[in-house]
Amino acid sequence: MTILVTGIGELVTNDPTVADGPLGVIPDAALVVDDGIVVWVGPATGAPDADDRVDVGGRAVVPGFVDSHAHLVFAGDRAAEFEARMSGARYDGGGIGTTVAATRGATDAELRARLAGLIAEMRRQGTTTVEVKSGYGLTVEDEARCLRLAAEVTTETTFLGAHVVPAEYAGRADEYVALVTGPMLDACAPHTRWVDVFCEPRSAHAFDGDQARAVLEAGRDAGLGLRVHANQLSAGPGVRLAVELGAASADHCTHLTADDVDALAGGTTVATLLPGVEFSTRSPYPDARRLLDAGVTVALATDCNPGSCFTSSMAFCIALAVREMRMTPAEALWCATAGGAAALRRPDVGHLAPGARADLAVLDAPSFRHLAYRPGVPLVHALDLPI
Repeated sequence: MTILVTGIGELVTNDPTVADGPLGVIPDAALVVDDGIVVWVGPATGAPDADDRVDVGGRAVVPGFVDSHAHLVFAGDRAAEFEARMSGARYDGGGIGTTVAATRGATDAELRARLAGLIAEMRRQGTTTVEVKSGYGLTVEDEARCLRLAAEVTTETTFLGAHVVPAEYAGRADEYVALVTGPMLDACAPHTRWVDVFCEPRSAHAFDGDQARAVLEAGRDAGLGLRVHANQLSAGPGVRLAVELGAASADHCTHLTADDVDALAGGTTVATLLPGVEFSTRSPYPDARRLLDAGVTVALATDCNPGSCFTSSMAFCIALAVREMRMTPAEALWCATAGGAAALRRPDVGHLAPGARADLAVLDAPSFRHLAYRPGVPLVHALDLPI
């Protein structure tokens, strides 16, 4: 069944071939969907006939957000940790162990219910594609369990056994890396598309460059794509390691040297920025302007997790990117849609050109600019089309 979506006051396609500018904005627009795929876009006056019709009443429509970095399989609560940070405590990743203990003790049903609730919460805020990491199990059985649950809600699953060194391996990080790259990887690889590692030598809980390399190379040898938590707490080897190994994304990128920026500009690795983390940890924001001006492909994501950033709102991250990271509203929206798609190497999402998946987000506003202009207001939701 074909569906005509009409009454679109402003359509952001992210296709510069249909209109001037990288957002490819069409005023007074329409699009046609066939079996979940966009088959036509253009001015409403030229729209073809279709079997059904949905009128959005003059609202703006943008591609559904692509949240390429999220940690949604967990149990427990760390509100007290957030309160402590707001009073001056420093974030170093140590609180992850609290979530690991709670997650290990939770049932599948409890984890599944929390996960489903967060996915629904994201969709109500316009997110239509989300990556979900493991990383709160840190045993062979619990990491595989978390990934099996994540695979129930998304094809974009990421094995993050190398999130932190768990308490039972304190002082034996290399021994834990051997577990991650051996039996844990074997158990998790069938349930995941990606492998990730928290490369942060400054943290007593995370992994240095050599350990991160071992994790990534083992994942690559198992057929997985690569992602890296890089340069969050300090400048270090994470970004350049990601570029060297051809990782799809280096995430955080808060502390970058000139060599890091040059490496990103010369490679294919996307710099995924997570401004909600800086908001929630009172840390310096990444210099998005520096990256964009250097020609680096940039994505925005939530990093939704119970510790360092418990937000599921991509619109909030867009507002932060504009206010705190010197992005324009157009740049921030592109990074939250097409940029996220690039970070996941997904050509079928993040845009609304013919052939793309029909993931539409509708704003209760006349323009995409309202995403940053009206921060904190629930303006946007994913559009459910008739089946």
